[in-house]
This record gives sequence, structure tokens and C-alpha cells, in this order.
Amino acid sequence: MDSILIKDFPKEERPRERFMQMGAESLTNQELIAILIQTGSKDESALAVASRLLHHFNGLRTLKDATLDELKAIKGIGTAKGLQLLAALELGGRVTKLAFKDRYTIRSPEDAAKYLMDEMRFLSQEHFICLYLNTKNIVMHKQTIFIGSLNASIVHPREVYKEAIKRSAASVICLHNHPSGDPSPSREDVEVTKRLAESGKIIGIDLLDHIIIGENKFVSLKEKGYI
Repeated sequence: MDSILIKDFPKEERPRERFMQMGAESLTNQELIAILIQTGSKDESALAVASRLLHHFNGLRTLKDATLDELKAIKGIGTAKGLQLLAALELGGRVTKLAFKDRYTIRSPEDAAKYLMDEMRFLSQEHFICLYLNTKNIVMHKQTIFIGSLNASIVHPREVYKEAIKRSAASVICLHNHPSGDPSPSREDVEVTKRLAESGKIIGIDLLDHIIIGENKFVSLKEKGYI
């Protein structure tokens, strides 16, 4: 019986094509490894080599600790393919460590202001940015909602809370900068804050604070009693 190669698969069933059409999350571990090693041997496809590789190491848990020599012991895996696999595994490990290391917990208005102070205090236009937090007040996501002069009719609660719902956030902290360097709240700032706070109560997602960033200083509208 002839061996089956990748080219023998229907085009829509090949790993690369499935990746492009359906995204990485739709692929099996075997298919992802097949993409990494790119080619099999003259006798078998990259999918077949990937299958044997996973079977030999009993899955990804053991594969992640494999050495180059251990990988090269698998038929169809040479130095180049082994290095490609090790590089991919190392990058995956670094991303995981980076995500854990970069988690930022906000316990006070100072924490929130510090998180974005250096990014926002020199901006020449007003930027309205939201931080989306989980139940432990860890920042899950940062999103710029609007750029330009703050106006209650433009900064709509729908835009703020749409992302919160998408991210399953427990709470939101809004920040915007005053290019003048003076963080004193304007009437518009107060109106926007009250509108967002009321909308959050209806939806069930707390607006923890609205912070105005100035030149190395800030004002918390929660501390001012507007939330």
C-alpha cells in the first residue's frame, strides 16, 4: 500500500489551508506540528511524522522537555526540524511567563494612574482609555475608546461596556489625559463619568474610577465623589 503524503490530501484538509481558513485554534496538535516541520519524508507525510512524534513523547507535556538529540531519534526529524520545534516550544514558554509576569493589579487610583502615566502625559490630543479588570482587580485588557475632545455624546457607554462584556470583565477604570497638563475635571468630564457609572450599574459592571492624567499628576473622580 502506498504511503499517503500531504499532497494526497484534499486541499481543504491540509494543515496550512485549514490554518488559513479556520485559524490556529481549530487545528490539532498533530496538525500544528506538521506545519512547523513543514515536510515529512519520501515515505510519509508531515502529519504522519507529527503523529509518531506525539505518540513517542505521550503528548505535549513530555515533548516540551525534549532535547535535540531525543527529537532527532525520531525518524523524519533532523537537526533543522528539531531546532524548529525547540524554538517554537521555547517561544510558547516565554509567552506564558510573560503573560504571568505582566499581570498588573490595581488597588488604588495611584496604581491606575501609574499604569498609564508615562504613556498618556505627553499626548498632544485627549485619549480616552479603558482598563478592563477581573474579579481580583487584575488588568485583563486595555482599549483606546476615543481620541479627541471629550464629549458626553461621543464617549458612549455602549463603546465602553461592549469591550467589558466581550472580555467578561468584572469592572472598568476609565482614564483620559488633559494635554494642558492640568488634570482638573471639566463639566464634560463629570457628565461623562456620571453617565458611565449609571450605565455600569444597569449592566452589572462597576465603573471603579475615572482618572484624569495631567503633567505627572492626576485627579480621581471617585475620590472627588462623582462615582
